[in-house]
Amino acid sequence: MIDTAKLKEKILDLAIRGKLVPQDPNDEPASVLLEKIRAEKLQMVKEGKLKQKDIKDDTVIFVGEDNLHYEKFGDGSIKCIEDEIPFEIPKSWAWCRLRDVFNVGSSKRVLQSDWKKEGIPFYRAREIVKLSDFGLVNNDLFISECHYNELKTNYGIPKFGDLMVTGVGTIGKVYIVKENDKFYYKDASVLCFANDYHAINSDFAKLLLESSFLQKQIHGQTYGNTVDTITISTANNYLFLLPPIKEQNLIVATIKKYTTYLKTLNESKENLIESIVSLKAKILDLAIRGKLVPQDPNDEPADILLEHIRKEKEELIKQGKIKRDKKESIIFKGDDNSYYEQFEKNTEKFDEEIPFSIPDSWQWARLGSYTQKITDYVASGSFASLRENVPVLKNKDYAIMVKTADFSNNFTQNLTYTTEHGYNYLENSNLFGGELILSNIGSIGKVFIVPKLNQKMTLAPNTVMIKLLNEEHRDYVYNFLLSPFGYAQLLKISGGTGIAKFNKTDLKTLLLPIPPIQEQDRIIKQINNLFDLLSEVENSIK
Repeated sequence: MIDTAKLKEKILDLAIRGKLVPQDPNDEPASVLLEKIRAEKLQMVKEGKLKQKDIKDDTVIFVGEDNLHYEKFGDGSIKCIEDEIPFEIPKSWAWCRLRDVFNVGSSKRVLQSDWKKEGIPFYRAREIVKLSDFGLVNNDLFISECHYNELKTNYGIPKFGDLMVTGVGTIGKVYIVKENDKFYYKDASVLCFANDYHAINSDFAKLLLESSFLQKQIHGQTYGNTVDTITISTANNYLFLLPPIKEQNLIVATIKKYTTYLKTLNESKENLIESIVSLKAKILDLAIRGKLVPQDPNDEPADILLEHIRKEKEELIKQGKIKRDKKESIIFKGDDNSYYEQFEKNTEKFDEEIPFSIPDSWQWARLGSYTQKITDYVASGSFASLRENVPVLKNKDYAIMVKTADFSNNFTQNLTYTTEHGYNYLENSNLFGGELILSNIGSIGKVFIVPKLNQKMTLAPNTVMIKLLNEEHRDYVYNFLLSPFGYAQLLKISGGTGIAKFNKTDLKTLLLPIPPIQEQDRIIKQINNLFDLLSEVENSIK
């Protein structure tokens, strides 16, 4: 059986170490957020909303010149706490104590004689456990509305976004107060982590409290002979961590996606693997539609990127390194908001071929227009001349003739070679590492990045090579070809009643949505990050 709890724990562990989503250097560091909270507390003391004793135990955790962690106390003393720090966190994050982020408290005592059979729900630890696990509870304890209003006026009640935490029995279970919640709770049995400073996303705080990092502290610092108990002072002293607020929000959104995914898991490993494949396809589909990462108005638009590419190709043509492709085109949006495709001698309206909308900073183009070269084995001559000049050998020789099958065995067995003469004859399709190759017959849709080997390489039959002007452009094209839309286009050009196959000329016509180069980089980093996480999940059940 698949242990989804362990999978969730693994995802949480990556999240709280800053390894689930990429850091944004433009985010305000968490240290600045903590400074604002300290300033706010001092102002509240001045205004009489807090007492000096409420902040006397506040501390500041910092990294010294020796790269060790220290804690500065209210009396000015400093203590090295390096032995408390369990792992490294990103530079934009900060270590702190839980009291630095939350006001931890409990309720005014409600006597058992005040319990009612109807009215305002009154929650004990057992009800909070059910709310934490299931989001609802069949409550059987209440207090009167009059009593509730009195408590609200004189002592306050839990607010939207506060965290209710079980403090006895099954300790450390967390429920986030909803906007329309109306309840009171049992003193000592339940603690309220009041999110008064709004420095932390409540959902992120719940995730953090449920992580093994906090749960070890919660269960390692309990009080009580027979029943585990969390006291306010103990909770206040928990070692806590704080990412920038924007990153917290991104972590929560990402975790929610994976939580939804984890709920779909069943006992079958095969079904799990299928789910991972589907999720990867969804990630790639979002990526090529401009929905995986946000757009940045400071990015250079893709139409300028395409103009640079056209100029570079023109220079290569002048140098005789590539030939002019007279079928290349430019796709643009006219003043009438319709798409057009401009060829060497004519321009055609293009709206019907546009499959979906893309961000304004993106541009549509044919794959051939975005690449330096798309070629194959037979581009070097007729079949007769190839047979005459390019011997195909099983024993090691001058150059490897790269097949898609070589990638499955990491180029360690069943390799095919050719001679130096054959290699030179295939000059047009020689490989140097970094190119993309596809099988163009049979197993359509498999795409590989050619590694850099200490061996001459050239293209084998039944494969097509895509060479980009810059490797910076390559990874986006690679993921595009693996996306559902890219694969659908490959199938479309592979029509026929027999074995599926396509040629290099048709491959050049694939419609490619192109982001700005800076956004491509962010897209690839996010894809890699998410795919690494999915690989972690997949490996954990093997």
